[in-house]
Amino acid sequence: MTLENLNTLSKTLLEEELSRCCGAREWVNGMLEKFPFSSHEDLYRSADEVWECCSQDAWLEAFTHHPKIGDIKSLEKKFASTATWSEGEQKGVNTATQATLQALAQGNTDYENKFGYIFIVCATGKSAQEMLALLQARLPNDPKDEIHIAMKEQQKITKIRLEKLLS
Repeated sequence: MTLENLNTLSKTLLEEELSRCCGAREWVNGMLEKFPFSSHEDLYRSADEVWECCSQDAWLEAFTHHPKIGDIKSLEKKFASTATWSEGEQKGVNTATQATLQALAQGNTDYENKFGYIFIVCATGKSAQEMLALLQARLPNDPKDEIHIAMKEQQKITKIRLEKLLS
């Protein structure tokens, strides 16, 4: 899709496309107010600005639109509209050892128990071992700090998905 195509979508279709990039309703609504865009850079800058103004509740809502790292079954069921993107983003888990996958599963559980939401990481280009190391490094974080780290990771994911949408 081109930027021109995106700019001319109906509101309903534009909402659907934006929701595929970030599942936070507050972000989608904020972005709808900004259309149309004159350049990709303007779109990406606005996406960042809207995201950074979103509430913590919106961040948490966006996190619910992601499968846990390595959770292929939830990719297939719950996340059908973004499954292809998520699979590509998480392709580093395809070659992971069973021990690494088990450690990721346990780390995901520990993370969710501590912070109340799933581990969010921009997985694009990262191996399962790298994601596991990041998860383990972030587990000791203070919840007030971790929410901002996860928010920034979501921001990276959203930009990559906007780029994919326009490719």
